[in-house]
Amino acid sequence: MGGSIAGCAGALAVTRAGAGEVVVFERAGERLADQGVGLAVHADRYAELAAAGYLDGAMPWVRLTRRPWVVRDGERRAGREIGELPFPFRSYSWGSLWRELRGRLPQSVDFRLGVGVTAVEPAADGARLRLSDGTEERFDLVIGADGYRSRVRAALDPTAVAEFGGFLAWRGTLPVAELPEPAGAFAETDATSVGFPGGHLIAYRIPGRDGTGTVVNWVFYSAPPAAAAQRFADPASTHPKAIPEDLVQHQRELVERHFPPFWQEVIGRTADAERLLQPMYDMSAPRFAGGRLALLGDAASIARPTTGSGAVKALQDAVALERALRAHQELPAALAAYSADRAPLGRATVQLGRSLGQAMVLGTPEWAGMDQAALDAWWREAEGGHGSAFGGHRLGRS
Repeated sequence: MGGSIAGCAGALAVTRAGAGEVVVFERAGERLADQGVGLAVHADRYAELAAAGYLDGAMPWVRLTRRPWVVRDGERRAGREIGELPFPFRSYSWGSLWRELRGRLPQSVDFRLGVGVTAVEPAADGARLRLSDGTEERFDLVIGADGYRSRVRAALDPTAVAEFGGFLAWRGTLPVAELPEPAGAFAETDATSVGFPGGHLIAYRIPGRDGTGTVVNWVFYSAPPAAAAQRFADPASTHPKAIPEDLVQHQRELVERHFPPFWQEVIGRTADAERLLQPMYDMSAPRFAGGRLALLGDAASIARPTTGSGAVKALQDAVALERALRAHQELPAALAAYSADRAPLGRATVQLGRSLGQAMVLGTPEWAGMDQAALDAWWREAEGGHGSAFGGHRLGRS
């Protein structure tokens, strides 16, 4: 269930592990390919996923090398750089990466776009799905790759629900040709962060959504006004493209008050159609599988974008599922091994996301008073003992 990046990776995993018939149900239509938001994969995580056969160098990507942090400094166009952190990442466009992964699925996979699932009914030897067209189908194994509002997770453990993490991510993309001057304010391999009281922005280049050219992907993190926070308590109550006017104004005021002129223009030049709003939620299912149900990606645990491991974690889940299915002849044993492998890492990623969210959004330092030494010390504390945190955990058992 779910045909996004996680769903394509899950379908690839079970196909490679020997499943006789694989069906993907995706309620959206072809517009999945139109998602132009960016994602970044740490170079070490890329190497692991490439070795497992889920990514390769032919997929469109952009090399990133460093993460400079800047603050507003009077009318200086690009602001003042207070320091930098290493950033060995490869950036991707969500839409083009999805297209590549879907293209890897063999013709035998029945990929049904525009078909939703309204109910999941587990049984001892399989599960029955009730589809949006009123029909029902039975399967030996159902994998929930249906996001943070997962119906499969609700069937497996109704107590595992997503909770609002206290802040939002405003996201947008801007064609590189529309970047303001000076060109040197935003180097091609930089993932520039603008620090401000109560949040930060990160911006980096990604491939165009059709895999050609480059666009600027920016993510602006901040808590909503207290009066607006309650509307995000229910994960089903918001739509990413429906940004309320009060939150549009809230972001605009923060940008005008705290951003250098160059970055004010980057945000201001971004078309409304290229913006979306992403509330931060926390959830990690106590188990990633039970009976004949399994969870993968955000359906299993939610990795905040601040961890740099959202799509990576979904791909890693798929690799682990394939490995477990290959290692065990019986489904119950394979699913138990998969859950034992990934559930602890899901919980660790949630904790990492909370630690980084506190340091980078909810409890930001006085950015303007920092230098390189202070930035390094702050980052070590922000990681919370997780080591090289930004970029996710290593693939494989912890």
